Amino acid sequence: MKATGFGFEIRDRDEEARSGRLATPHGVVETPAFMPVATYGAVRGVAAGDLRALGAQMLLSNTYHLHERPGEDVVDGLGGLHGFTGWQGPWLTDSGGFQITSLADRVRIDEEGVTFASPLDGRRRTLTPEGVVAIQEALGSDIAMVLDECQPPDAKAPAASAMERSLRWAERAAGARRRKDQAVFGIVQGGVDAALRRRSAQATAGLGFDGYAHGGLGLGESEGSRADAIREANTALPAEAPRYLMGLGRPVDLVDGVACGIDLFDCVVPTRHARHGILFTSRGELRIRHARFQRDDAPPDPDCDCPTCQQHSRGYLRHLLQTGETLGARLASIHNLRFYLRLLERVRAALAEGTGRFADLRSELHRVANTTAD
Repeated sequence: MKATGFGFEIRDRDEEARSGRLATPHGVVETPAFMPVATYGAVRGVAAGDLRALGAQMLLSNTYHLHERPGEDVVDGLGGLHGFTGWQGPWLTDSGGFQITSLADRVRIDEEGVTFASPLDGRRRTLTPEGVVAIQEALGSDIAMVLDECQPPDAKAPAASAMERSLRWAERAAGARRRKDQAVFGIVQGGVDAALRRRSAQATAGLGFDGYAHGGLGLGESEGSRADAIREANTALPAEAPRYLMGLGRPVDLVDGVACGIDLFDCVVPTRHARHGILFTSRGELRIRHARFQRDDAPPDPDCDCPTCQQHSRGYLRHLLQTGETLGARLASIHNLRFYLRLLERVRAALAEGTGRFADLRSELHRVANTTAD
């Protein structure tokens, strides 16, 4: 079953990099795009109106966490994610498989699904591929993810068995769909093994999902092996379908992902780093808590157009973070989110300009990736 009100059009290409338009029932997303992470239905400290003003197009929330609290029935009763949160643009919900399996001794994975002891009340719960689809249909997201088994590179169980189980779960998820206005994405697994990635991509594509995600990456593998794994899978995925790299990126990871043909990204890095006083700037990382910024009246990034940089100094932002004022984390998060969103605006513009412009932008970002800003 294909979703209604959902479509993807590729506009510009530069080798494997591409830009396009992703249509959803709640608006069009210009790709490549970064999705701020709103785990519990909110990006910490940043309101929906602020996110829209910063250039956010689509948000990501977590099925497992919303299932735990307040429960999908509560969200559904308050108008789904759009009515519940006030964000009227598109939503993508992650299945929560990674978060559940990271509970380690609290979890058991078998053919039925994932059984775990809730960290909230200790009760045993089971999430199945069918149940995860039903929860996301109640949440009302525009894009839902299937349940998969994600293994880190150092896992004791063979990557092949987890990949094959993920395929069987994906088939069950595809058969459980009821909402025609919700797209569902399959997830490619298999670690960085080329044969497993190719097998996973081929079989997942055969199930006819609306889009496809690269899962199980950003867990310690080298940048080269990650790029190889993505490219290997892409050879077996439908070129006309959107591709999503899950849960990863530093700014340089985003542009490297675009170079591999990725259309969608999400990551907690910009907001998590912001709360710890680490800002991404056009001149490298700025560790704003350092004592040398105490009397600095310059903006965090002179080249940034965000409200934080337009209205506040490094010295003031450092003071807020040092004293634990919540405004500090909010202002830092606003800056980092704008940096990410503006970066992909620049990527889209470079792809529209023609051959060579994206490569120049990518080289520029790599030059400052490991630089500490003054």
